[in-house]
Amino acid sequence: MAYIEFHDVVKRFGDNTVLDHINFGIEKGDLVTLLGPSGCGKSTLLRCLSGLEQVTEGKIILDGADVTNVPASKRNIGMVFQQYSLFPNMNVEQNIAFGLKMQKVPTDQIAEKVARAVDMVELKGKEKMYPANLSGGQQQRVALARSIVTEPKVLLLDEPLSAIDAKLRRALQSRIREIQQELGLTSIFVTHDQDEAMVMSDVIQLFHAGRIEQAGSPVDVYTKPISEFAASFIGSYNQLTAAEFADLTGERVDAGNVVAVRPETIGISTEEPEADDAYVLKGMVVGSMPRGNVLRYTVRTRTSVLRVDVLFRSFHMFNDGETVYLALPKHDCLVIPAAA
Repeated sequence: MAYIEFHDVVKRFGDNTVLDHINFGIEKGDLVTLLGPSGCGKSTLLRCLSGLEQVTEGKIILDGADVTNVPASKRNIGMVFQQYSLFPNMNVEQNIAFGLKMQKVPTDQIAEKVARAVDMVELKGKEKMYPANLSGGQQQRVALARSIVTEPKVLLLDEPLSAIDAKLRRALQSRIREIQQELGLTSIFVTHDQDEAMVMSDVIQLFHAGRIEQAGSPVDVYTKPISEFAASFIGSYNQLTAAEFADLTGERVDAGNVVAVRPETIGISTEEPEADDAYVLKGMVVGSMPRGNVLRYTVRTRTSVLRVDVLFRSFHMFNDGETVYLALPKHDCLVIPAAA
């Protein structure tokens, strides 16, 4: 039995079905990411687990107990939201201690637990500061400390880093993951950012239109998409129709499928390569875009436009209008069902 279990969970708002028969389990100590576009149901599932929303059908099991109809205050679940929701009239120490005081924890224990939480989120020396004098990242650390200090059974994080700049966001991703592993804290992280999901997760649950499209480890979900949606959302795959693939390579696949190829697996050169294990295509560079340490080329072939990612090397770049050859490794051309 998993530590958390969702059994046929349905959530409707009027005629709108937001969660459509959700079934999966979460092992104790894992960090599971609910990944998907806005409106796919991932935050709603989090709120159902926390008790902030009531499920329409189904049940939720936590640590062997049915909590489907248990009040939120009795579930011992910590939550961190995108909005920090700190008390402006309380300093860092007081904000973190608030939940412990509500639990009537003895004063000496509160001081000890708060000091440990402050140290864990690296806010030592800022205990007496008020939220208005803290940066956004520091406020989010206070919110995190306030949630973990009560030692919840589960920590829920609902897009907690989306309002923070990219550099700080990466640092906080790493720190949250370190804390979660250090405490062995069962956690559920909600995001629409595939890179964040890859960095943070033990398991990814990919949501689409109120259902789970695919589940697995970050590597499996990234390298083995099972649907057209999964390939487009998690890996930025190039997707060729059966007709396009046949025209480019001479190989035939069932008309009900598409062939997906990750941009970084495609080789690009000005000389035609000899490759028995790859499909070689001729094309023309029609655009390029820097993406950090990767340069993404757009190449037009006879019938299709493909994206190709290479490490950004300024000493060897292809120009718009230049003729190039693409090598698509055969084992990286994944045949998946086309969207209905």
